[in-house]
Amino acid sequence: MSGPLTRPVEHDGVDDEVAIEEPLEIRVDGAPLAVTMRTPGHDEELALGFLYGEGLIDGPRAAGPTEDFAGNIVEVTGPLTRDPSARSFYTTSSCGVCGKGALEEVAIHAPELPPGPTIPRALLADLPERLHQPGFERTGGLHATGRFTPDGELLCVREDVGRHNAMDKVIGRALLDGALPLHGDVLCVSGRLSFELVQKAAVAGAPILVGVGAPTSLAVSLAQDRGLTLAGFARRGGVNVYTRPDRIT
Repeated sequence: MSGPLTRPVEHDGVDDEVAIEEPLEIRVDGAPLAVTMRTPGHDEELALGFLYGEGLIDGPRAAGPTEDFAGNIVEVTGPLTRDPSARSFYTTSSCGVCGKGALEEVAIHAPELPPGPTIPRALLADLPERLHQPGFERTGGLHATGRFTPDGELLCVREDVGRHNAMDKVIGRALLDGALPLHGDVLCVSGRLSFELVQKAAVAGAPILVGVGAPTSLAVSLAQDRGLTLAGFARRGGVNVYTRPDRIT
């Protein structure tokens, strides 16, 4: 379910709105697995997208409130496809799942991507302008991820204080809709391109990822390794293509 993205506050005698940030605990068959700081709304999508990106599920699962409707907890039906090795996940709104950045680990869950599709460079540069971001417009404090067709049609967009959460919500929605892998789609993010975002895009099967900001060195390395087209600085009609430029016409 969706929910309010912002909350009214006052500063210097002036009314303002800020992005909501609250913890969410993800449980699988009653067992706590992860905690993330997120903007409430679409929590089921967030939980499923997170688990899919970690290689812990490979298809849609039932997800929703606990039996006692405890706040800020989402319950996912198991079993998991692999043992998480009792590793505790703690994700923040700024960095995602940290300390797991081995390319070999990602390769286990993200096969090398197929050749297509292709997209005109001018359209790729314009995708951030096509993101619907009402929360950001009101607060300046939310990230967004959008799923597009190669023709520039916006299929899904989600906002969150965590850039990785916004990505998980879009991927979780695609999982519920039976749209994974995203071999024919383009993912667009409103901020910088971190390793975690490339990881999630690669696991979801998206061949093209574009962002408004800069990529990190490990993001470029992972994109090159998995055959993903990574593009950054998409603004004012320009875009830098760092890997697999053959998909850009």
